[in-house]
Amino acid sequence: MNEMDPEHPTQKAAQAAAEEILRIIYGDDLTGCTVSLDRITAVIASAMTGQAKVDRAIAELNDKAYEAIRLLSTPPANGQSLNADELRSLLGDRLDKIQTLAQKVIAATKAQKETGPPSAE
Repeated sequence: MNEMDPEHPTQKAAQAAAEEILRIIYGDDLTGCTVSLDRITAVIASAMTGQAKVDRAIAELNDKAYEAIRLLSTPPANGQSLNADELRSLLGDRLDKIQTLAQKVIAATKAQKETGPPSAE
């Protein structure tokens, strides 16, 4: 279903929000309202769609990060044949990669939180 389809859940939620916003501003009868409901709905739907894309991107980044950590934490197939220095080097490289990955996920999550709406505290 297309997000612009009036029956799409995003459109329904955006329209409900638009109606409520206009009622808050103009009262239940919307007397004096010169803005179309569709125009307000489009603005709200656009914001919701944009946020949903950001949320999906963050979720995808987290999925990739968890998979990478799983792969990096799996013992090497040739682990028995590695000497102590080789194993130490391999583990150091893997930990460096895990740390870099964790920093990227933290930075992306922090950036997303900073661009989000202010909390209602």
